Amino acid sequence: MTTVQVELPDMLAQSAQAAGLLTPQALEAMLREQLKRQAGDALRAMWANAPAKELTPEMERMIDDEVKAVRAQQRKHALI
Repeated sequence: MTTVQVELPDMLAQSAQAAGLLTPQALEAMLREQLKRQAGDALRAMWANAPAKELTPEMERMIDDEVKAVRAQQRKHALI
């Protein structure tokens, strides 16, 4: 495990504490959700920037397979 120290404005820290958002479990869940969101955004940006003509069904399957592999690896690490 890694310990992280974060400086927050007092009012934000108090509100987050009162809402139960500063527990290790809540912080972990929020970070995991944000990482998923960023990965999805990156994938959407990649799709948006890729020329449509060059995306063959084989390439789509390769991308799908890679996404599935990354998700499986993330699930594996989440269980450890």
